[in-house]
Amino acid sequence: MTRREQAMAHFKEGYNCSQSIMLTFMDLLPGDQKNLMSLASSFGGGMGRLREVCGSVTGMFMVAGILYGYDGPETGEVKAAHYARIQELAHKFEEKHGTIVCREMLGLNVKHDVATPEARTQEYYKKRPCAEIIGDAAEILEQYINEHPVA
Repeated sequence: MTRREQAMAHFKEGYNCSQSIMLTFMDLLPGDQKNLMSLASSFGGGMGRLREVCGSVTGMFMVAGILYGYDGPETGEVKAAHYARIQELAHKFEEKHGTIVCREMLGLNVKHDVATPEARTQEYYKKRPCAEIIGDAAEILEQYINEHPVA
C-alpha cells in the first residue's frame, strides 16, 4: 500500500487529518505513537474544527519538524532553512489545492465550526474531499523526504 493509500485509509478508520499523516509516517519518527497521535489530535478540522490550516498540512509540518527541525533557541540559518522547507511544502500543497486553509478547500463560509465532528458515514465521505486531500499531503511529503534524505 502506498503512503497515499495508507493516509486515506487511516482517515477512513476515524483518525483526523493530521493524525492520518503522522500515522502514515510513523515508521520514520522517533517517539511513541500514543504521544504523537495525542499531539496531532488538536489539529484536525483545520485546528480543532476552527477551519483554519488544514490538518493534513499541519501533519506534514509536524513530520517535517521531527525529521528536519531544530530543537534549540535558533535564530540564524538553521531556522531560516527549516522555515524555507515548511514554505516549500506549503507551496506544493497550494499548487494542488489553491490554499492551505481548510474552510477554503471545503467551500465553507463558517470560520469556527461546531466542536462536534460529523459522523463518518458514506454520505460524509461523498461530500467531503478530505481523504483525497490527505492523500495528496502524504504524496507531497513522501516526495520531499525522498528528495531530501534525513541525515
